[in-house]
Amino acid sequence: MHTVIMEGKNLADKIIHNLKDRIKNLHEKHKITPKLVTILVGYDSASKIYINSKTKKCAAVGILTDNIFLEDTIDEGALLNKINELNNDKTIHGILVQLPLPKKFDTLKILSAVSPDKDVDGFHPANLGNLLYGKAAFVPCTPLGIMELLKEYKISVEGKNAVVLGRSNIVGKPISILLLNENATVTICHSKTKDLKEHTLQADILISAIGKPNFVTADMVKQGACVIDVGINRIDGKVTGDVDFENVKNKASYITPVPGGVGLLTIAMLLSNTILAAVSANKQGNT
Repeated sequence: MHTVIMEGKNLADKIIHNLKDRIKNLHEKHKITPKLVTILVGYDSASKIYINSKTKKCAAVGILTDNIFLEDTIDEGALLNKINELNNDKTIHGILVQLPLPKKFDTLKILSAVSPDKDVDGFHPANLGNLLYGKAAFVPCTPLGIMELLKEYKISVEGKNAVVLGRSNIVGKPISILLLNENATVTICHSKTKDLKEHTLQADILISAIGKPNFVTADMVKQGACVIDVGINRIDGKVTGDVDFENVKNKASYITPVPGGVGLLTIAMLLSNTILAAVSANKQGNT
């Protein structure tokens, strides 16, 4: 059986090329340049790497950026005031609060403070609620990237058994809803799931987002399954996914590599959501 490696780079490049054209048209027709502001509280090294990468990609397509770095000693009130200030700034179209926040913060309260119209991460309760109805303005970026990747490789999810490992609000839950909205039969597995292997062996599409290196082994994968690896784990300076790639690829019909798979699409979707926010703001007369 020939296994297709689902590379994220070509699709991400194609999406970003199209975004350049959209930004050019926005600027020429409406004199709008999309702007994204990121807030990082504390000094999480992985978050800094992500922000640097995002900033470079934004610059490449013509999105303005501002990165606000705050000490982890900041109190909740000051952080909420900063978010409110950004909500009221009409030159800013997208606001991203980098996760994880220091443990002293109520993450839901902080994410809920971001205006739903500027919530380009798609984590505001209003956007997640609308996702249930298939009406979300902004969909979380990694799940949205996964769906784009499935479309790019012409993998239909309708009627398929899709198994999602992980129930986070960032990936597990929203990708499950997106798959359900496309008429897949969805099973969500997590740390309390009994007989995990029994579930994964039923999966036509298996998506792992649990953050455990090489957790998904070949004996857990159905012959010919499509395997999407969302995990990013660092071991001895190297990045690896949740899936034992070298062994699983011999059973899968499609599989994503780590790095080089889903991760590249996350930023592309963030840029797309930022442009969507700018277009929406212009229609509402807020820009």
